[in-house]
Amino acid sequence: MILSSTERKGDARERLLARLLDAFGEDLPSPEMSLREIAARTETSHALLRYHFGSLPGVLAAMLKEQRSRDNAALFEVARQGTFDDLVVAIWRAYTRPEQLSRVRGFFHVVGLAAYRPEDFREFIDSLDDLTKMLASLAEREGLDPQEALTTATVTVAAIRGLLLRQVLTPAVQSEDAVALILRMSKGRSVPRTRPAP
Repeated sequence: MILSSTERKGDARERLLARLLDAFGEDLPSPEMSLREIAARTETSHALLRYHFGSLPGVLAAMLKEQRSRDNAALFEVARQGTFDDLVVAIWRAYTRPEQLSRVRGFFHVVGLAAYRPEDFREFIDSLDDLTKMLASLAEREGLDPQEALTTATVTVAAIRGLLLRQVLTPAVQSEDAVALILRMSKGRSVPRTRPAP
């Protein structure tokens, strides 16, 4: 079977991405690192990095997308066996581990860049609904209609990300009760809507 140039390019990109992930483990390169420094660490060339990812933000976005995909494998297992609340706790614990700090910082760095140039980060942006979809499916399983389930999941993920950003910006401020607060806020999901009194 003869591969097209697009398929060969895709395979080469995947191999290069695997090398990046092996070289940095759970971490992400710092935004202060140059492509040359990253290339040296992964024993490749900065020209190849630029060809396959475009720029340092492109490298970060591709690595984050793949790291989050790997995280989701464990989170999907929680979603399959547990409740909405179980998954919220699992997400919070997964992203507040000290070894995740560089990735959480990198996530907000790339999100900030994507806010200005969404067309350059479309694949990354499209991957951001994964946790929302998981939570929405659990909320539906627990009795919400599809629209309410999606709204509840969207607000819950926004709260988690907002509290993670707060921890990055003000690490001295502890959010020990953050999960309890998020879960209390989401408890309204099981309360049926009532019409306002006339």
